[in-house]
Amino acid sequence: MRAAVLDHYGEDAPSVRDFPDPEPAPGEALVRLRAAALNHVDLYMRGGGQGITHRLPLVLGVDGAGEVVSAPDGSGLSPGDRVLLYPAAFCGRCPECQRGEQPLCARVRIAGEHRHGTFAELIAMPAACWLPIPAGIGFEEAAALPVAYLTAWRMLFGWDRPLGPGQTVLVVGAGGGVASACVQLAHLAGARVLATSSSPEKLAHAAALGAAVTIDYRTEDVPKRVLAETGGAGVDLVVDNVGAATWGQSLRAVRRGGRVVTCGATTGGDPPAELQRLFIRQIQIQGSTMGSLEEFRRLLAVVAAGRLRPAIERVFTLEEVPAALAHLAAGAQRGKLVLRIG
Repeated sequence: MRAAVLDHYGEDAPSVRDFPDPEPAPGEALVRLRAAALNHVDLYMRGGGQGITHRLPLVLGVDGAGEVVSAPDGSGLSPGDRVLLYPAAFCGRCPECQRGEQPLCARVRIAGEHRHGTFAELIAMPAACWLPIPAGIGFEEAAALPVAYLTAWRMLFGWDRPLGPGQTVLVVGAGGGVASACVQLAHLAGARVLATSSSPEKLAHAAALGAAVTIDYRTEDVPKRVLAETGGAGVDLVVDNVGAATWGQSLRAVRRGGRVVTCGATTGGDPPAELQRLFIRQIQIQGSTMGSLEEFRRLLAVVAAGRLRPAIERVFTLEEVPAALAHLAAGAQRGKLVLRIG
């Protein structure tokens, strides 16, 4: 098969080349991929993937959608089924899995990180990780959903404080895939969305997705503008996947007793903690990565009902993975970048 393979680290990786077809282990389904989507973790892996247990060579790619080639008996999957990937292979036996918190599984292995991923013509993953693609959704749109939209869903609606009508949310850096998904989902939930970005094009993109207020962080004082837009209170929730460059602003934009949720650190992972501000204002900090299978099913139900379509900026081919990663690294995208495979 053809695949984007990480043989070494660096900006000249990965290489798109022939690679052995996967051999499904017991309980795994073999899927012919038709589309995959890019995420910042792909850049992190080619930069060394520090802290993520993996071996080279490694097929990159976390998101994917395609057609079942073969599946175990009793799995509910049949050859030809259109499916999309829940990218975290979980054990199903540990306490976290038993309570439905698959992303917290102690033995979780994520496609494109711990095991071969989706930038390939074929992939083998546990049958439990494949869900039906909603009717009316193509492979490319389906591939854009798992990481960005599931992560956004959990950040906004997970745990015990779901975002809802009458609340306010600030989405920091609203051009990327997760941030675009947060704008769409928060608007769909009836919340008032404020979004920051660095260009008129990205701000227009956020407004088109549902942001009521857009803020150019290059020319405006973000916390000051947020306080002005919220009557001096601050927002109920800040979604920040930028990291060190914006963390101080995020802490100053959230209300007393509000939350800051993070799923990334593209500008660095060691901002000042500002502990006094955290405890005096009783701000809750929450980390998030993807979501549970049940949260994924709820997201797909919204898609199936026709209430949500993923925002895709550009589609590349599998052979164009190096160019797609360069585009992602440049930080100019508005929405998801997707690969068409086969």
